[in-house]
Amino acid sequence: MIPILAAETQQGGSLLGLLLPLVMIGGLYFILIRPQRTRQKAQQAMLSHLEVGDDVMLSGGMFGTVTEIDDVEGWVRVEVAPGTEVRVLRGAIAQRFPEEEDEGYDEPDDSDEEADRPS
Repeated sequence: MIPILAAETQQGGSLLGLLLPLVMIGGLYFILIRPQRTRQKAQQAMLSHLEVGDDVMLSGGMFGTVTEIDDVEGWVRVEVAPGTEVRVLRGAIAQRFPEEEDEGYDEPDDSDEEADRPS
């Protein structure tokens, strides 16, 4: 009876030995590869929608404003200080900052405070 149990254990072990690497590869795909592809697609979309006047951060940590885009050669001119421009490859742009909208901001009105004060 013991040789029969040993034979069943070997067959189950070989099946587990075959499935375990496949499950590990599938897990690595969903943990590492798929999120990286999503980040790459988002970066490419950001670079393709880049426009003159956008505030950006370069991969070196420098902040500036896009002043010129050359789609043929793939570079961008960025003003990092008044009168100082650098030319970098499009891929050197790490982040684009959205335009600040002033519509949602209401300045405090002093007339309301004066009406609330006792005379």
